[in-house]
Amino acid sequence: MSEPTTAARLTLDLTADLKPAQLQDFYRDLHRHPELAFQEHRTAARLAARLRAAGYDVTEGVGRTGVVGVLANGDGPVVWLRGDMDALPVQEATGLEYASTVDGVMHACGHDLHVTWLAGAAEVLAAARDTWSGTLVVVGQPAEESGGGAAAMVAEGVHRRFPRPDVLLGQHVTPGLAGFYPHTPGLTMSASDDIDVVVHGVGGHGSRPESTVDPVVTAAYIVTHLQTVVSREVAARESVVLTVGRFHAGTKHNIIPAEARLALNLRTQDTRVRERVLGAVRRIVAGECRTAGCTVPPEVTVRPGYPNTVNDASLDGEIAAVHRELFGAATVFDFGPAMGSEDFSLLAPEGVPYDYWYVTATPADVWEAAPGDDLAEKFGNVPGNHSPLFAPEPSSVLVPGVRTLVSAALSRLA
Repeated sequence: MSEPTTAARLTLDLTADLKPAQLQDFYRDLHRHPELAFQEHRTAARLAARLRAAGYDVTEGVGRTGVVGVLANGDGPVVWLRGDMDALPVQEATGLEYASTVDGVMHACGHDLHVTWLAGAAEVLAAARDTWSGTLVVVGQPAEESGGGAAAMVAEGVHRRFPRPDVLLGQHVTPGLAGFYPHTPGLTMSASDDIDVVVHGVGGHGSRPESTVDPVVTAAYIVTHLQTVVSREVAARESVVLTVGRFHAGTKHNIIPAEARLALNLRTQDTRVRERVLGAVRRIVAGECRTAGCTVPPEVTVRPGYPNTVNDASLDGEIAAVHRELFGAATVFDFGPAMGSEDFSLLAPEGVPYDYWYVTATPADVWEAAPGDDLAEKFGNVPGNHSPLFAPEPSSVLVPGVRTLVSAALSRLA
C-alpha cells in the first residue's frame, strides 16, 4: 500500500486515541431519547454542549431546532460538516437494551449515529487545530425526515449568518455488511414529491348506493390505474417509484362518505420524467372522477420535498481516494444512484460543491444469517432504514464514521 496522503495520515494519527466507549455512551443515550422533526430540543442541546466544550462558537435554534458551531482557525477554506438529528414515528422492535424509551418514536434511520459521528469529528478537529487552517462549520440539521429542516435553516439565513461554505460534506448510515464506504460521483439520490389527492363524491346511506357517488370506489380505481404509470408511461431505462402511502375515507360501516383522500409519493431522477409522471397522475385522477360522475372536480396538490442529490464528481473522487487509503481499496465502491431522497443539498449555496457518501452498518452475524446467495439478495433481507428492526452495530461503525468525516474535512483543510 502506498504512503497515505496528508489527510489520511493525519486522520489515523488524530483518531488513534478515540474512546469508543465514550462514543457508544453518547450514541446509546441519543438512541434511547429519539425526537421527531422540529422537536429535537434535547438532541440539539446535547450536541451544542459538546461543541461549546470543544471551543466552537455555537448558535442554537437555527431553523427552529438546528445547531451551528463555528471554529475559525486562520486563513483557508470554509468546510461545512452536516449531520441530521430527527427520528421517525416508528415503534422500535429491536429488543436492544438501549432501545427507545419514547413510545412510537425510534431512530430508525440512524440519525443518532450521524449526530455521534458529527460530535466526535468536531472534537477531534478542534483538538488538532494546529494541524490545519481554515474555518470549520458543524451543522446539526433538524427535520430531514419531514423534508423541511434544511429549507428552514436556509430561510433563517444560515448562509448569511455564518461563514459561507466552500464545500459541504455529509454521510449516511446504510444497511450492508459493516466496513464499507460507498461513494457515487454525480447523481446519488433521487428527487421526492408528495402528492395529496382529494376525491369529492356524494355521500349517503350504505343501503342506497344508487343515490350517491361513491368516492371510495373511485379512489380505488385511481390507485389501480396509477400502477400503470411507471410500467406503461415511463421508459424502462428511467428510474421512477410512485407509491400510494395512505388511503383514507369514511367513518362508519353503513355510511358512504362524501370524500376520499390519497397520499402519494413520487421519486424521480430526471426533471422531464418528473413532469411526465405528475401529468399522468393529474390526468388519471381527473379521468376517473369524470367517469364516476363526481360533481365536484378532484383536488391534486403537489408538495415538492427533496431535490436530486448530485455529488460533485471531482470532490467525490478526492474524498473516496482518502477513504480508500484509510480503510483499504476494496471498502470503497460506487453504490449507484439510489431512489432514496435527502434535503442535504439545499444547504449548499448555488455553485458550491458537495459530497455525500454512505457507511454500511449491518452486524456481521445479521448479514451472514440473512437469506440470499448474492449481495443484492442479502441487502434486501437485512433490516434497513425506517425498519422497526434497524439496529446498526455501534462498536464497528462509531470510530470509522468519525474518521470518514475527519479525513474528508482534512482533505480540504490540511
